[in-house]
Amino acid sequence: MKRLLVAEAIGTSLLVATVIGSGIMAQTMSGGNGAVALLGNTAATGAVLYVLITLLGPISGAQFNPAVTLLLARRNRPVIIIVQFAAAIAGTVIAHLMFGHTVVEAGTNARSGPAIWLGEFVATFGLLMTIRLGQRFRPDSVAALVAAWIVAGYWFTSSTSFANPAVTLARALTESFSGIRMVDVPGFMIAQMAGAATGFVLSGWLVSTPDILEEQPL
Repeated sequence: MKRLLVAEAIGTSLLVATVIGSGIMAQTMSGGNGAVALLGNTAATGAVLYVLITLLGPISGAQFNPAVTLLLARRNRPVIIIVQFAAAIAGTVIAHLMFGHTVVEAGTNARSGPAIWLGEFVATFGLLMTIRLGQRFRPDSVAALVAAWIVAGYWFTSSTSFANPAVTLARALTESFSGIRMVDVPGFMIAQMAGAATGFVLSGWLVSTPDILEEQPL
């Protein structure tokens, strides 16, 4: 259990540090071009997800996400979720210290409204579907599949695919490119949990359908 918690803390903190740190770097170097900044932010996030899931997955399952832990972990969910939230905040602090920012800032990027919430629903729905179906049919490719989904989600969802309550809270503590206003966090979390639950139920139904076994060779 200690190794599991340490792995979750390392993975979640480095994930957030990458999201926020690459956002700061991208914003600094993009010359005000939002598309270029988002591209840099996306590439770094996808790359670190692949690395972290590949290396820490065998130790903790590479959850790094309270929505995933709540629905997929078999035991000790409350403790793991607390560690994830604490580590996510630590990741924000690490990114800020690396780039000479104030340790904790108030996010000012407005991200709210039905369209944005739908984006977060879709992002987290797809994440749970990707994880569960990936574990069922392509277990060796889960790291790549999750990284690919998040990279795509950065660009095709209106919310830029936070898809993680702990990461969302941590991003409310930065005024950088990756930030979000604290007042917008509850709406994101509600949409994320609704999307995760829907993805969990639907993916469970898909893999439990008897005739799916006949299609397995494909």
